Amino acid sequence: MTEILLINPNTTTSITDLVLKTAKTFASGGTTLRAVSGAFGPRYIASRVGYAIASHAAVDALANDEGHKDAVVLACFGDPGLAALKEISPVPVVGMADASILQACALGGRFSIVTGGERWQSMLEDFVAGMGLSSRLASVRTVAPTGADIARDPEAAMALLAAGCQACVTEDRADVVILGGAGLAGLAAKLASKVEVPLLDGVACAISMAESLAAQKPAKARTGQLSKAAPVDSIGLSKALAKLIA
Repeated sequence: MTEILLINPNTTTSITDLVLKTAKTFASGGTTLRAVSGAFGPRYIASRVGYAIASHAAVDALANDEGHKDAVVLACFGDPGLAALKEISPVPVVGMADASILQACALGGRFSIVTGGERWQSMLEDFVAGMGLSSRLASVRTVAPTGADIARDPEAAMALLAAGCQACVTEDRADVVILGGAGLAGLAAKLASKVEVPLLDGVACAISMAESLAAQKPAKARTGQLSKAAPVDSIGLSKALAKLIA
């Protein structure tokens, strides 16, 4: 039995519930899932300051989780705090954006990302650059509603999302399109017939990668940038997080 923890670093529990529900449709029969939300921070991440706060919320959530887990999924497209989670976690940590982009590159030469919220365009371009994959990025297209807006009324955004995905193909020459955003979880299946190239769901990509890594049981790095860091004193952190880094 594989146990996976999903961390939604924003504070909207309905988004957490949506991600968990969607993840269960993609998980294998031998996988059990549970999900937690950020204990503090923005309701939805739509800016760089929100992203920075969510990074703290993500590592705090991991530190405060006492349940068994074989892998962790960071359930926010854009992966705030991903490297920090990998540094402190004894088990593999998979980000939705990281997993989606790597799988898109396995399927085609150039990929595009479609998501909600205009500020995510530059944020995701920076994220892809950080992965060293800017040359593979055909485009990042955003629609006016935020991911939270889309999650509240997905049907209202379907036409906008479909048009954005298809424009990635016809105008940007993408071989693969990623539908990014926790609030968009599960919508790729409904839009796939309207897009002429593979359309990836971020939750599906993250779950499949987490299951694979959990099955391999890779050892925690004992040296290098993702090994456990030297202890450091802190002020104002939750007791669990302060203890984890001490």
